[in-house]
Order: sequence, then C-alpha cells, then structure tokens
Amino acid sequence: MKRVRTAVFPVAGLGTRFLPATKALPKEMLTVVDRPLIQYAVDEAREAGIEHFVFVTGRNKGVIEDHFDRQFELETTLEARGKTHALAELRKDLPSAGRTSFTRQQEPLGLGHAVWCARDIVGDNPFALLLPDMLFRGQPGVLKQMMDTYEQTGGNVIAVEEVPPADISSYGVVARGEGPDNSFAITDMVEKPRREDAPSNLIISGRYILQPEIFGLLANQTRGAGGEIQITDGMKALLKDQAFTGVKYRGQSFDCGSKIGFLTANVVYALDREDIKDGFLTELKKLNLEARL
Repeated sequence: MKRVRTAVFPVAGLGTRFLPATKALPKEMLTVVDRPLIQYAVDEAREAGIEHFVFVTGRNKGVIEDHFDRQFELETTLEARGKTHALAELRKDLPSAGRTSFTRQQEPLGLGHAVWCARDIVGDNPFALLLPDMLFRGQPGVLKQMMDTYEQTGGNVIAVEEVPPADISSYGVVARGEGPDNSFAITDMVEKPRREDAPSNLIISGRYILQPEIFGLLANQTRGAGGEIQITDGMKALLKDQAFTGVKYRGQSFDCGSKIGFLTANVVYALDREDIKDGFLTELKKLNLEARL
C-alpha cells in the first residue's frame, strides 16, 4: 500500500454564482474571515501529511499561483515595520520550494476531466482530491480522518455526510454496505439521482483518496450528468475492480460555492476567533437581528 503524498485541487471553475465578485477574482480566493478558501483546503491537506500540492487551474487564475509564492517586497515591508507576527503567518502558510505544481484545464468539461488533467503530475500513485468550495470545521480535519482509515483499509476512501432527502438530487450519493461510520463499504454510487432513485441520503462531500487507475477510466469516459465528465461515474467504474470505503466524518461542513454557505461560514469562523469574537458579537447585537427575524 503506497503512502498518499499528493493532493489535487480543482480550481478552474468560473464561480458564476458569485458574480460580479468573481469576474476578476477566482472564487477560491474569496476569504472566510481573513483566509482564502483555497488556503483552508491546503491547510487541511498539510495536516493530513500531504507533501505535494497540485492545482488544476484555468484562465485568470494566476493569483492562486501568486498566493502560494513568496512576495519579497511585502515581506521586507513587514519586517521593516516590525510586524513579525504577520510575517510569521505568511511564511507558515507557504509550501516549501518545489512542493506546488500547476496545470491547466483548458475546457470546462467537469470535475472528472479536471482530475484527469493532473494525471502526469500524480503519476502511478494514490492521491487525495479536495474541492476547495467545501470548507470543513473539525478536529482533526476531514482528510486526516480519511487518512487514518486509509492506513487500515487501503484502496479508495470517500468522505460522506447525511443530507435531507429533498437535497439529494444536487449531489453524488453512495450506497452503504457493512462497517462502522468511519470505515464502511461503499457498494454503489449515483451522480445527482432523483430523490426516489437515491440509494441513501449519504452524499459525497468533496474529499477523496483515489488510486491512479481512475485516470485510465476518466480518459475514455463519456459525459454524464450536466453534459460533463463526472468523477462519480469514473469511481463507479473503478468500484467494479477496487474497494471503496466510506468515512462519515466528524465535523461541520459549509458549501462555500453557495452564498448562504459562504456567509454562514464567515459568521461561524469569526466566532471561533478569540481575537475578534467579542467585537464581532458586539456588532451583531447592534443589528437587532431578533427584530429582523
């Protein structure tokens, strides 16, 4: 069983649900309090032991590459002004030299196609896949929980969570086999099924550990739901030959691809911060929210 050292981050999406904010700014650089969404995903991967970070980008995404590079002018200015804490935070967040790779998804053909675009960088190795739109609050992080399971089971591992039946048609859904919540067999998967056709209310939550054989399947895969090459369809084909394990993770998720999820995440993460919590609560009380409700 090979160790998982590489993570893939699909960041080529247009972010149309956040226009006009995302006209010039990648949606992955939208901030929850003071950290971009992509930084939260990278932090989660680093906690889980990931050493190589692969970003599948598109046009107008150069700022993501800049974010994970050194800015000597900024560092020099912070040092000259004695802002050592801010400087230390910047350096702490920065992957070391040679640990990041960037490749282009030249057409918006779906998540499966974005993953396939990373094939030559990942090579013949298992890899983690993290969707930056999904922000998870929990200790340890979701990918670390999955890594703990992977060390016991090997194969492919998917994070799942329960949703109300009315929301099922918006997600990939798994069928649950035997095993405990942190390590159960997945027997089937369906991408965006109708409510009455769904095998469960356990949805795929945007965190995966996959074996490299998925690339060969994605290369020849026909388009599925939404006219796109779906990663769920590729995983379903791989399920015929390899085991998939589900992890019903411990924690809370925020779908930051939606305005409601993004705004909720900002409130929750602000209240988690000891340096701003009291001031933020004071401002919230001034808004007289109960009267507005």
